Amino acid sequence: MTTASNARALVFNAPGDPLRLESHPYPVPEAGEVLVRVRCCTVCGSDLHSMAAKRPVETPTVLGHEILGEVIATGGVVRFWGSDHPIVVGDRVTWSVSVSCGTCRLCERGLPQKCDALFKYGHAPMLTAGPFSGGLADVCLLRPRTAILPVPERLSDEVAAPANCATATAVAALRAAGDVASRNVLVQGAGLLGLTAAAMATHAGARVLVAEPDPGRRATAQHWGAAATADPTQPDFDDHVRAFTDARGFDIALEVSGAPAALAQGLASLGIGGAFVLVGAVLPSAPWPIDPEHIVRRLLRIQGVHNYAPLDLRDALRFLEEAQERYPFSEAVVSRHGLEDHEPALERARQSDALRVAFVPEA
Repeated sequence: MTTASNARALVFNAPGDPLRLESHPYPVPEAGEVLVRVRCCTVCGSDLHSMAAKRPVETPTVLGHEILGEVIATGGVVRFWGSDHPIVVGDRVTWSVSVSCGTCRLCERGLPQKCDALFKYGHAPMLTAGPFSGGLADVCLLRPRTAILPVPERLSDEVAAPANCATATAVAALRAAGDVASRNVLVQGAGLLGLTAAAMATHAGARVLVAEPDPGRRATAQHWGAAATADPTQPDFDDHVRAFTDARGFDIALEVSGAPAALAQGLASLGIGGAFVLVGAVLPSAPWPIDPEHIVRRLLRIQGVHNYAPLDLRDALRFLEEAQERYPFSEAVVSRHGLEDHEPALERARQSDALRVAFVPEA
């Protein structure tokens, strides 16, 4: 448990090494900073990828970025993003994973998520960020210029925690895709990101087919708005595409699986004028050959989405508040654990039926 002078953090040192629960002096927020008590932090697939050496990360570090917190101190007057309303002790908050400077060329172009001086919670080395920049800890110290938003009262901690990763990323992907109303949409992958994208697209008036090799996840997708599902590894997948789209191909495809095979398959599934939004391809892989004539003659558009902007987090919270009773967001977290219980928690998180596992530091 946290003491008056110290707080705990789970430190990741190297792939294959167990996380180490450490105690560090309690941080005191300076001007513009906000100190929050971590109420809930859900384990994202990228956290597991970091631990398995599938994505590079500077160590030692404290992982965890899908965080929901309660304000316990502020460094002076700090305001919610996009509002004049001051943040006060006791507020239940979420915040953007990425912190941007607001003045560089990319920020000025409307791409704050790719800021030249970008900082990311749950991704920073302790040497420069300290022990309380990730969610697998008792507290998290929020930097100046962090886009902090209040969490609607109707949202539980466990529903709201993934909002600043999976939910906001799904919003960004659909924003990149354009209007989905009355469109046929292919979602490739049925992890929490894919399921959320399916629910959002359906909620916006799309017909959604979810492509997923795992039969359990295909069954789950039908509760998240999918009008149909199909196994992309089977030879009859193209038959499913033709039947679902009346042989016209999809208007939009969202690649959220990270599977290299999904790239060629998604592009081939598009109809004339279709848009292919790539979200899951964030790990090193073999080059993907593309026939440029196919792109040109079929008027196709390919766009990548990485991170998201603060407005996407705002819209993610609005969507969850509006749609949480229509789709089973409350069932995404399959188990809850204290920080000291991290080994069984991570073992559970690696199982295919676990959309999310939650760390609740005071559990």
